[in-house]
Amino acid sequence: MSKKLEIDENKLQRLHELQLLGINPYPYTFNQTHHAASLNEKYAGLKPEEHTKDKVSVAGRIMLKRVMGKAAFFQIQDQSGKVQLYLAQDILNDTYQTFAKKVDIGDIIGVEGRMFKTRMGEVTIEVHTATILCKSLLLLPEKFHGLKDIEIKYRHRYLDLIVNPDVKQVFMKRSQMISTIRNFFTQKGFIEVETPTLQTIYGGANAKPFITHINAWDMNMYLSISPELYLKRLLVGGFEKVFTICKNFRNEDADTSHNPEFTMLEAYQSYVDYTTMMELLEQVYEKSCIAMNGSTLVKKIYQGEEVTLDFKAPWKRMTFIDAIKHYAKIDVSHMSEEHLMKLLRDYHLECKGTFSWGTAVQALFEVLVEDKLIQPIHIIDHPKETTPLCKAHPQDPRLIERFESFCLGMELSNAYSELNDPIIQRKLLEEQAKELRAGSDEAHPMDEDFLNAMEYGLPPAGGLGFGIDRMAIILTGVDSIRDVILFPTMKPVEDEKIGKEK
Repeated sequence: MSKKLEIDENKLQRLHELQLLGINPYPYTFNQTHHAASLNEKYAGLKPEEHTKDKVSVAGRIMLKRVMGKAAFFQIQDQSGKVQLYLAQDILNDTYQTFAKKVDIGDIIGVEGRMFKTRMGEVTIEVHTATILCKSLLLLPEKFHGLKDIEIKYRHRYLDLIVNPDVKQVFMKRSQMISTIRNFFTQKGFIEVETPTLQTIYGGANAKPFITHINAWDMNMYLSISPELYLKRLLVGGFEKVFTICKNFRNEDADTSHNPEFTMLEAYQSYVDYTTMMELLEQVYEKSCIAMNGSTLVKKIYQGEEVTLDFKAPWKRMTFIDAIKHYAKIDVSHMSEEHLMKLLRDYHLECKGTFSWGTAVQALFEVLVEDKLIQPIHIIDHPKETTPLCKAHPQDPRLIERFESFCLGMELSNAYSELNDPIIQRKLLEEQAKELRAGSDEAHPMDEDFLNAMEYGLPPAGGLGFGIDRMAIILTGVDSIRDVILFPTMKPVEDEKIGKEK
């Protein structure tokens, strides 16, 4: 919850003065015909002091104001960028004094005028008419330092967007990325669908849910942790290619790669296996990277060093066991449980769930391998204990046909050849339900309706899920998930610093 901020008394006084003059500082509309970026680009070729007869109409927030007697220069910022305005008393008459004395940095104005270039070579609008569109009442952070306090940046994103234009570009790129993803899957013949956010039984992932309550039926419900089980129902019903871009909610820790509320894509295709899902994942990353950055290359700082990532398909593939052997120099392929238990003690590690060959191998991988996976890579053929929803590997009963993709030590995706044997599926989910009753936070209850659907018949299928937010972190070059979520989940604070920010 945010604290109420103190309104600037000088701004409030000027608001009252405008109203006494009969000026409405909050009018209804303005005819905006142009944006700053296009004007700067179009008129960049003008010679210094060259004037045009081209009329334009722009609107934006005042970011700079310099009054020099009977003339003034303003700089306004719109969605596309900034453009300079020239205001003169001999053109604007009484309006000039109003703007010179009663309009402040932070106010939103609209102007009409003609384009020219100043003697100093800056594209500028000679203002012929000017209108106040919104009188602001709070001070912006000090202009030369901008907004640097991390808490304020994320808690008051609107302020971050005003004073840090590069932030706006990150979210413009994110929007472009999502459009590219949606177009990619649509062009591949996938149907976009929606799944419930409120669910009576949660499932599809190992995660702790948020619990809510529906008053109409006096019953508890859960916010979705995954759309997986609903999308598989659609394959049972006869859809062959489906995808959704949706919000999920996991009641877990927040850090640079996790937010309790996040966006992901899940896609399912009948009659294919996890190899097709690998191809889809690397192709959509490649296309999105090109759309956002003009190439498949992205520069990032990782562990203090700059690396150049290349998302050109196809990506490298390595088995789970080979990755441990390559990066940790440990061959677990035929290692006994006794030897694995000793390794876990040596590295001070614990298994997720009951100890077994698979849970021990998973613990070793997470600590000894993940942070070494820098370039995009698919890690395939995981231990069977990692999920109950995946087909067994035909060559090794300890493994399943699952892959996770990694980059910069971070998981990008999760995908399987989907288990479609209803008898085995029921057995595995029953085992997981026992863990729930035994106190596991991440095991989920039995979903009988999903099992009923399976018993009607789920075709062979591949499934893929990947985080939209993590994809945006990687492809925009930022460092934290909070830099790609407009309004990240934040802890409450008692003290606000906006008025003091320098």
